[in-house]
Amino acid sequence: MHRAFCEITDPDEMARILESTQVGRLATIDGQGYPYITPVNFVYYRSAVYFHGAPRGEKLDNLARDSRVCFEADVPLAYVSVDFNEAGNPCHTHQLYHSVVIRGRAGVLPDGDLKTIVLNALVAKHEGHAGFRPITPDSPEYKACLVVEVKPERMTGKTDLAQNKPRDGRRREIAEHLAARGLPGDLEAVREMGFEIEGDSASGRRLKPE
Repeated sequence: MHRAFCEITDPDEMARILESTQVGRLATIDGQGYPYITPVNFVYYRSAVYFHGAPRGEKLDNLARDSRVCFEADVPLAYVSVDFNEAGNPCHTHQLYHSVVIRGRAGVLPDGDLKTIVLNALVAKHEGHAGFRPITPDSPEYKACLVVEVKPERMTGKTDLAQNKPRDGRRREIAEHLAARGLPGDLEAVREMGFEIEGDSASGRRLKPE
């Protein structure tokens, strides 16, 4: 990886990223050899990615020809904008994020226990709880949908939280700026950077002294 300081090697951290976002992108290979990318709602379960869909479609045709796929999911956090740097240099803007890329093979699950578990796990992930009527093989929609399993052969991760900047210098300045700004993703980014926040929107947010 070119920017080695961004690399994630911990499988548990990559799993956490996959579990914290709802949509990923699946790349299959079409009949002319071009990549075909499809956004999918997914769940990461027992070291594999699963998504459901209609029983017909271009990505399924592609998988029938070639099971090799690439899957990507990311969590955009905070954007460090032009007005943060004194010179107003647009080349100094920056996006903080997490991402995971999986290379592997995909196939359709047969009806059975795993398909049932995965469909319920998909709903629970997006609902945020399991308090819904369970999906069973007797559910009318069960036979009408397919579940695809992506088995990773190689999984890589990246995270950019300005970790190449000095913690007591530029990195803290970025965190202070994000804490005070408080846009969606800013406070999460600050916490992911390892800083604690005190105060609120009314009194003004700031970093706790270290």
